[in-house]
Amino acid sequence: MNVQEIANALRTNFTEGLDEKEVKRRINQHGYNALAEGEKQSALLLFFSQFKDFMVLVLLAATLISGLLGEMIDAIAIIAIVLVNGILGFFQERKAEKSLDALKELSAPQVNVLRDGEWVKIPSKEIVPGDVLKFSSGDRIGADIRLIEAWSLEIEESALTGESLPVQKNTQPLKIPNLGLGDMENMAFMGTMVTRGSGMGVVIATGMKTAMGQIADLLQTAEVQETPLQRRLEQLGKILIIAALFLTLLVVGIGVLQGQDLYTMFLSGVSLAVAAIPEGLPAIVTVALSLGVQRMIKKNAIVRKLPAVETLGCASVICSDKTGTMTQNKMTVTHLWSGNKTWRVDGVGYSPTGSFFDKDIIIHPKSEKSLQQLLTFGMLCNHAEMIEKEGEYSIDGDPTEGALLVAAMKAGFRKNVLLEQFEIVNEFPFDSKRKMMSMIVKDKVGRKFAVVKGAPDVLIGLSKSILWNEKQQRLTKELTANVQEAIDELAGNALRTIAIAFKPIPQGTMILSEEEAEQDLIFIGLQGMIDPPRPEVKTAVKECRDAGIKTIMITGDHVITAKAIAKQLGILTKGSKVIEGNTLATMSVSELEDCVDDVSVFARVSPEHKMKIVNALQNRGHIVAMTGDGVNDAPAIKAADIGVAMGITGTDVAKEASSLVLLDDNFATIKAAIKEGRNIYENIRKFIRYLLASNVGEILVMLFAMILGLPLPLVPIQILWVNLVTDGLPAMALGLDNAEDDVMKRGPRHPKESVFSRGLGWKVVSRGFLIGLMTLIAFIVIYQRNPEDLMYAQTIAFATLVVAQLIHVFDCRSEKSIFARNPFGNKYLVWAVLSSLMLVLVVIYSPALQPIFHTVPILLIDWLLIIGLSAIPTFLLAGTFYARKTKRNMI
Repeated sequence: MNVQEIANALRTNFTEGLDEKEVKRRINQHGYNALAEGEKQSALLLFFSQFKDFMVLVLLAATLISGLLGEMIDAIAIIAIVLVNGILGFFQERKAEKSLDALKELSAPQVNVLRDGEWVKIPSKEIVPGDVLKFSSGDRIGADIRLIEAWSLEIEESALTGESLPVQKNTQPLKIPNLGLGDMENMAFMGTMVTRGSGMGVVIATGMKTAMGQIADLLQTAEVQETPLQRRLEQLGKILIIAALFLTLLVVGIGVLQGQDLYTMFLSGVSLAVAAIPEGLPAIVTVALSLGVQRMIKKNAIVRKLPAVETLGCASVICSDKTGTMTQNKMTVTHLWSGNKTWRVDGVGYSPTGSFFDKDIIIHPKSEKSLQQLLTFGMLCNHAEMIEKEGEYSIDGDPTEGALLVAAMKAGFRKNVLLEQFEIVNEFPFDSKRKMMSMIVKDKVGRKFAVVKGAPDVLIGLSKSILWNEKQQRLTKELTANVQEAIDELAGNALRTIAIAFKPIPQGTMILSEEEAEQDLIFIGLQGMIDPPRPEVKTAVKECRDAGIKTIMITGDHVITAKAIAKQLGILTKGSKVIEGNTLATMSVSELEDCVDDVSVFARVSPEHKMKIVNALQNRGHIVAMTGDGVNDAPAIKAADIGVAMGITGTDVAKEASSLVLLDDNFATIKAAIKEGRNIYENIRKFIRYLLASNVGEILVMLFAMILGLPLPLVPIQILWVNLVTDGLPAMALGLDNAEDDVMKRGPRHPKESVFSRGLGWKVVSRGFLIGLMTLIAFIVIYQRNPEDLMYAQTIAFATLVVAQLIHVFDCRSEKSIFARNPFGNKYLVWAVLSSLMLVLVVIYSPALQPIFHTVPILLIDWLLIIGLSAIPTFLLAGTFYARKTKRNMI
């Protein structure tokens, strides 16, 4: 629409604004200009919801069983574990609800509005559609606004669109429908910041109807994904509950059929149920995850939600924002062109150190006259300032001007020295219509020059001469074509080009207007700049690919820039596709599912598009990690299986919606997090293997004894002691185990993979069977030797079970065999085993504890029987593994 059509549509007056009566009517109609909150769960309900997890129900069942057996100390211990888990989960979820509050802070606190013909300042929440606002550099936009006046106006929209550069704004009607936010040059959006110039506009949307409001709505409605670990533990919990109920009924049935007392058999059945449930498992999982979190902090990653560490370990796709995540978010000059020569310049970020190259040969930039002029005039016609603080460099001013400043500083030029040589006489500021700015400068001799920088196509049209091979020549059609070829080549490499030109001003001539200053110029050359990739990201992308993880770039930036960066990083490879936002907008989620596995780059996308991409990937069975730093990333970060936010450049909204925050904003840190996540899951599998094999051994020794009509080899308090104390320390130590060498050379596990996959179920059953069998043999040998002393035989069985488990724990460190890794490689495990062994000896030999645990001292000679039988389950199966391996190698 043109300006008059807008005024008619919104029933407003651009010279008078709205009156108070109309404002009240519109507030009643549209509501206040504030982001609405979804319905919040009460703190009490949120607390009780922590106890609906299936493994928590397993713990509660164990509490009931312990209570039935009269073991109140064990019941209290289990209740304490449940409460601690519940309180931790409650505070974690309450903290996550802050994402919308952080979003609200981006709205402007006060705005300049035209009311009843006067400009007044009001709180932004009182803005209504039809209000006329004005704003200037440093102001935050208070609502979605259609611009009606723009004076050199530039607005920084990176938090909303992901584009790194401020956008030049104008008031012209849009000619193309359904453009993305980043292409709406006649619009200003709530929460964005004015970086240059000033403007005036009319409010077209407030509150939840703004672009920011739509993001708030997406944040509220985005579903939080259940993690693979939570699914695995729920699956395991169901199996254990079913096994416990089945065993209880089986034992009671067998006993009654054998003529045993019903009450006695019920207590025996409950003992087996206790043996079936690893009471310490949820607590050990929480401890293992917490220890992983501590290790992650040392690697510059803060985990906000415990299960996120493990989830990242099984990620199959990383969807990464480009700006600030894969790139440095620092515009940098990388190429310069003048007089038919191209130079390359290196360096990192805003650091004023770097080398200049002519092809691959390092040159001194001050030795080339045209290059020297290109750099010094780029520095002169410039308002940016370099700021150094504790060795860190930043730019105060426009990012483009900052890039020109840094390039000149790399060549050894300093602005304060330059300003001593040249006095600035006059300035004609940048204007979006002229697409250039110019300064009139005077040297020490008194000579005046006009120095101009701006869009190359505009400056070439205003130039009559060019510096060509270090000499001034008339700008012919042929030379103009050469300049255009250079512009196209730089643009093809996704470089934004700025042209520099100048002209001498004759003595006595007064330049009073920009038209006089900006004509008959001498064209010096071009500076090509880009927001460059982080140096370490390319290696991280490759390592992720080797680990079977695909990296997808999702950006609001232009497709040419996105493709160039993606190629440099090795993301865009042969056969992979690029999809733009306008194409994505016409596709349904199901249509996107059909091709999403082939896409490596999504360019010019909006927040809704990012949600669509995440949903399509999840529907294809992927575990999706979404990284980002802007407000526009927050809904997709929340919807992904794991959301990763940037700690330095990230907005509070993105951080609050995330599960993981990278302190150094480094994509490479994600790779370290993936390795840690995979190791944590493998460690969880290790102690599940250890605990369940131990429990299978306990179950079978009890079951076999009942079937054979023997007395119970273990009493319930001994089983509880083994489960909660003796097994607990080694299981926790397994959670601290170092990663195996090939952990980052395997593909990601399937999200539906059972916790018992890759032979774990067989290992649990086979080792558990042998542990139970050896314990029963030890019991029978001693019981038959002296049937009158049942307690001594039970103590032998108790000791055999514990020692067999403590030997078996070393076997659990590897998927292969106890011999595949150094048994003493985990010092925590060695100390845990020694501690558990000491605790068992205390229970057996302490007179004060013997009546509680139904134990008696064991003779030294019988320890030889215990150790011999205890070693068989681990070393027998380790021997068969190496026999199979040797046979395969011989074949």
